[in-house]
Amino acid sequence: MASLFKALWQRLTAGGIAGAGAEPLEYNGYLIRPTPYARGGGYQTCGVITKEVAGDVKEHRFVRAETHPSRDAAIEFSVAKAKQLIDEQGDRLFG
Repeated sequence: MASLFKALWQRLTAGGIAGAGAEPLEYNGYLIRPTPYARGGGYQTCGVITKEVAGDVKEHRFVRAETHPSRDAAIEFSVAKAKQLIDEQGDRLFG
């Protein structure tokens, strides 16, 4: 399982996006990568959810209206929002 997520991470960080967000974490078979960005003096809720399905890496990007005073707060909320999306929609995220 760890090698699966290592491979996913390597695919995701190809092309120079490493460092764009926080460390990815595994949740119920999905990989969550929070990617908040600076906006209007705060940080925007944003992230990427990935999962390998039938040999293909599927990806769902999300951005929400909430802004936060710190990057850490935005990361924490982005992870919580990703978990909520996974719990509510599961693989339908990729449909």
